[in-house]
Amino acid sequence: MADYALFVGWNRSVAGREQQAMELFARVMEYYGQLQYDGKIESFEPVILSNHGGDMNGFVLLRGDAAKLDEVRREEAFTNYSIEANFCLENFGVIDGYIGDGITNVFSQWSTHFS
Repeated sequence: MADYALFVGWNRSVAGREQQAMELFARVMEYYGQLQYDGKIESFEPVILSNHGGDMNGFVLLRGDAAKLDEVRREEAFTNYSIEANFCLENFGVIDGYIGDGITNVFSQWSTHFS
């Protein structure tokens, strides 16, 4: 079961680069599908947020084993997609996260500071 996640988020496409952003999204979804097929990630879930006045309009949550996701993050393809995303999306970012048993482990470590 997945204990780790990569949160890939963005605000909106850069003006004039909307078409590039749409094409990038399609290619990245294929890439994530291949990562899942190859067993490098357990799953991924794209989310487009409704209008809310904030600075985040979408994200993809990639779920998997911490070591495997660390490897994915260093893959040339992942790096290249991230570089392109920075050109055509505002506020693009990738954040490590904990899910499943990973949350239990983090809270266990955190709680030792208060004992």
